[in-house]
Amino acid sequence: MTMSVDTPQEQVESIFRRNLATFAQNGLAMGSAIVVLLFVIMAIFAPWIAPHDPAETDLFLRLQPPAWAEGGDWSYVLGCDALGRDILSRIIYGTRISIFIGASVILVATTVGILAGLASGYLRGWVDVVISRIVDILLGFPYLIFAIGLMAMMGPGLVNIILALAYKEWVIPCRVVRGETLATSQLEYVEAARALGASDRHIMLKEILPNILSPVVVVSTIRMAHVIILEASLSFLGLGVQPPTSSWGSMVADGRAFILDAWWVSTFPGLAILLLVLAINVASQGLRDAFDPRFAE
Repeated sequence: MTMSVDTPQEQVESIFRRNLATFAQNGLAMGSAIVVLLFVIMAIFAPWIAPHDPAETDLFLRLQPPAWAEGGDWSYVLGCDALGRDILSRIIYGTRISIFIGASVILVATTVGILAGLASGYLRGWVDVVISRIVDILLGFPYLIFAIGLMAMMGPGLVNIILALAYKEWVIPCRVVRGETLATSQLEYVEAARALGASDRHIMLKEILPNILSPVVVVSTIRMAHVIILEASLSFLGLGVQPPTSSWGSMVADGRAFILDAWWVSTFPGLAILLLVLAINVASQGLRDAFDPRFAE
């Protein structure tokens, strides 16, 4: 009689499948994940979904109300803004900006944070001191004010807003990775790899990193919602993506002067921000509960 023993790879895949099944059983988290997926699909297929050109202006349609209100037209379901541009089309195209900037910032920040956190937690010594002090200094600045200062120096633009937000965002995954690395570097399999003469690079990237990715992914998912809000805030202040590119934050700002008479200009893009950020937060909480053992029941 033989007994099969799962390989480490098979064990990791089994744990992943079990965590994924746990996440799927969370109805609220799954529903939120579906909402996020719908936003992603809307961003990808915006040219085919949007009923009108988001930059096309028609002053005869200036501040036209939503279709169900008096004076509305079902060709412009959510109405038009002060320049006669279709609000629905601009919201659909604005999804591209919010998701692209959010994903880009998180990708850059997480990559930098992982590398810095691994080096800080494993190498320690002066490397840990330098990285930790940089992290402490950056955490001392309010995030939005820090981003506003950087945007004022670099100027508005898509690339600049990604850099401005990533300059400080990396400290969050860095702290998570550093803490996880400090704990993991003392475990038996890391000590065994070190005793066999494995290089520091091999130990950090092959032994430690695969075992600490779950909390990093969860934290990065949660932070994406925060980045989307920051991007909308910068665009609201005129420091983000510039017209005629559609951005939810600038759309909200465009409707400030008409909020009493044409509430739809600011309200609908504001609701889009609320729905996407709420869906990401709820889905990420579900991921945390399913994939981070410290939150398991």
